[in-house]
Amino acid sequence: MESALRAKASSPKPDKSPVSAANASDANAASTAAASPGADSGPSAAGAQLIDAFIDELWSVHGLADNTLGAYRTDLYQLDAFINARGATLIEVDTLLLRDYLEHRVKLGMAKTSSARMLSSLRRFYRHLLTCGVKADDPTATLESPKLPRQLPGSLSEAEVERLLAEPNCDDPIECRDKAMLELLYATGLRVSELVALSMSELSLRQGLVRIVGKGGKERLVPMGEVAQDALESYFKNARQALLTQGATDVVFPSSRGQQMTRQTFWHRIKLYALRANIGTELSPHTLRHAFATHLLNHGADLRVVQLLLGHSSLSTTQIYTHVARTRLAELHTKHHPRG
Repeated sequence: MESALRAKASSPKPDKSPVSAANASDANAASTAAASPGADSGPSAAGAQLIDAFIDELWSVHGLADNTLGAYRTDLYQLDAFINARGATLIEVDTLLLRDYLEHRVKLGMAKTSSARMLSSLRRFYRHLLTCGVKADDPTATLESPKLPRQLPGSLSEAEVERLLAEPNCDDPIECRDKAMLELLYATGLRVSELVALSMSELSLRQGLVRIVGKGGKERLVPMGEVAQDALESYFKNARQALLTQGATDVVFPSSRGQQMTRQTFWHRIKLYALRANIGTELSPHTLRHAFATHLLNHGADLRVVQLLLGHSSLSTTQIYTHVARTRLAELHTKHHPRG
């Protein structure tokens, strides 16, 4: 294993793996972005080979999503460019140089959350190199993560959600599609990336279920509820065919060009309806996912059930929603209790 990886690093060859082919544009973008944190050039050929082998393993063994793989690739390309400019390689790097790099990012004004994510990428990469025998030590072992303030996810009240979901005009095919998407998103707590990639084979209106393959290739079944079912049936009957201008597609929610919609496009659609509904709350692409979890807990749902529905691998990830629910309950108590 060690000799094979060292050979890849020293003798670059065209990479024909599924990941590299699918993410060629991501790699090019990452190479361009590599200069942004102060690096003098893009990644070295040897560094790119090591990084690509690591990305291939994340894809083939761990089943990480393309967006996550792209983030890892960008982080590591930036590191490689930085240390190459200082006469070192990914294999030669030590803890002191990594600490210099992280401090350099802070001086450039990078947010603590960005540094924490970068350090997470570095740790996983160097544990991979250690396991493969490419590097004899883990230079990230003694690096401390930056202390981050606990940020509660933004959410909407139930009244605000109702206003948002009522905005699309179902006489228009695109807005009828958006209505079904919003209803399904709030009913199931899907990630936006999962929603836009949803295929017809993953949807069962008869059973009222959505089958999702989420992060890490983990599959989950999520009930959608009658309101979302009605919105989907209306969309399939009255609007979807009008969007298939380029022929048939398995994507449930095609764009106006008949192709899979991007996350960014749907995010813009959400902001449009929020503006029309006069919702002043700051939104994010995951706002309805957060509302789904918070409102379930407000109405007494078990935390582990919410964990399963959201597809969280760890209960601690889901627990942050209990803080949102408690905050909301405290506000209601203060507002309505005679001794509040």
